Amino acid sequence: MTPNPVEALKAASNHLRGNLAEELASPDPSFSKDGQLLVKFHGFYQQKDRFDKEKPPTLMLRGRIPGGRLSAAQYLAWDGLADTYGDGTLRLTSRQSIELHGVLKGDLKATLQGLHAALQTTKGACGDVVRTVTQAPNPWLRPDLAQLDAVVDRLAAHFQATSNAYAEIWLDGERVDPEKEQERHFGPAYLPRKFKFSVTVAGENLVDLYTNDVALAATFDDRGTLDGFFVFAGGGMGMTHGDESTFPRLADLLGWIPPAALLPVAEAIVGVHRDEGNRESRKHARLKYVIARKGLPWFKAEVEGRARITFADRELPPCHTTPVLGWLQRTDGTLALGLSIRSGRIGGRLKAALRDVVANFHPAVQLSPDQDLILLGLKPEDRGAVEALFLVHGHPLETADPLAARAMACVALPLCGLALIDAERVLPDRLADIRTALSRQGLEGRSLLFRMTGCANGCARPYTAELALVGQTGKSYVLFVGGDPEGTRLAFPVAHKVTVEEFPRALDHLFAAWSAEGRSDEAFGDFAARVGAGRLQPPLEPERKG
Repeated sequence: MTPNPVEALKAASNHLRGNLAEELASPDPSFSKDGQLLVKFHGFYQQKDRFDKEKPPTLMLRGRIPGGRLSAAQYLAWDGLADTYGDGTLRLTSRQSIELHGVLKGDLKATLQGLHAALQTTKGACGDVVRTVTQAPNPWLRPDLAQLDAVVDRLAAHFQATSNAYAEIWLDGERVDPEKEQERHFGPAYLPRKFKFSVTVAGENLVDLYTNDVALAATFDDRGTLDGFFVFAGGGMGMTHGDESTFPRLADLLGWIPPAALLPVAEAIVGVHRDEGNRESRKHARLKYVIARKGLPWFKAEVEGRARITFADRELPPCHTTPVLGWLQRTDGTLALGLSIRSGRIGGRLKAALRDVVANFHPAVQLSPDQDLILLGLKPEDRGAVEALFLVHGHPLETADPLAARAMACVALPLCGLALIDAERVLPDRLADIRTALSRQGLEGRSLLFRMTGCANGCARPYTAELALVGQTGKSYVLFVGGDPEGTRLAFPVAHKVTVEEFPRALDHLFAAWSAEGRSDEAFGDFAARVGAGRLQPPLEPERKG
């Protein structure tokens, strides 16, 4: 087997140190090619504005925030650092994290030390390691969901990289001998690719559990105490256009385990990925391809053997996603406020309003896997004052539009080096196209789950959406339909190389069929899955030829 060159670089990096300390001291505004790969393990990517070649390269920093949970002080630390060293915005991710964009290399160390002072880190938020562990948000302070906090924190700590490189290079920490470091779970070359855990309660799919490498759905006994987990493995969104050997995949249910088996099973699954993952081709290196290649029976038996357990068979409850937006009552008598954040981007008036509300009323914060933000523990008597502060900043609180509330888009252009076409910047326009098309077909009261990405990697989870646009060329997208609003079914393509000018015509075709043939209570994704791709392919070819 001939390893990908990235594998050799990781193995020879002195546990992720490489020459990063020397490069950081250099006046060069850019990291080297090797350095750019290694800094991902420390939680950031070097980026270049593709439309302004005169701008220096900048860094995008991503927090490793288990479950998206922050204190008021920690949120304010991110907010302040965005103004001091970033581009003045925060961006919430689909994995309950925060990204700072626009940080210069010369400001990197100060930024990371500012986060460290707030008990925040970017270590392990990117790279070929176990990434941020996500969990179902809990604005209601439900006792069952509250028990997930300890599970998520335990997993996040257990699978954090052992390497002391982050502390040495960015935090001026005490140096240790790399020869004495051992990566307990990853090995000297770390994992073949990124690895994602998610935790929820059985029946609640606020985390899009089927899109994760490993998902755990907790169960509870008659007293409401956590008594085990359904274990899912092998989900993942990325693919490559025109390469049928790559594909999005939903995770498989392996079975149920008691709490004592949690870490042994998690270690076994990560170990299978480490040992069996493809280290020749990075685009085939995710866990989903191991399962697809070796088969689910083999994989399940391998995990059982490594963990020394046997998965139990239990009936899995159906999935639903409980809305987390708006004012919500909590079990302790306080309130939560879920805010719909378009594409997760917090800037301008919204950023100023949130800063004042958090600084004055000190709510805890939880980020959602739909790129939204929830303020936790507000006093009922402060509700009017909170609403007034948003109004003062020119950002009145309004009921979230159902279409926009769960829509997502990746960052895409101009900073993402993989993006082929826009996503975040044009999401409002595509939502307007959808609203207008629904209206033309007499479907004003209906909505759907829409997502879009600038390339096929699927960072905004388009392949489980009811309707999605996935960047295919510099001028067009692939149009997907048929995902499940509860995230349990993959979408399928019905048109390729769809331009923004053709998108409204394609929508008219899809929504006319939904209006004529759909059932009154049938979601668009359910309708599309029922009638199939052949019936729904929009007749765009005549217009293209014309």
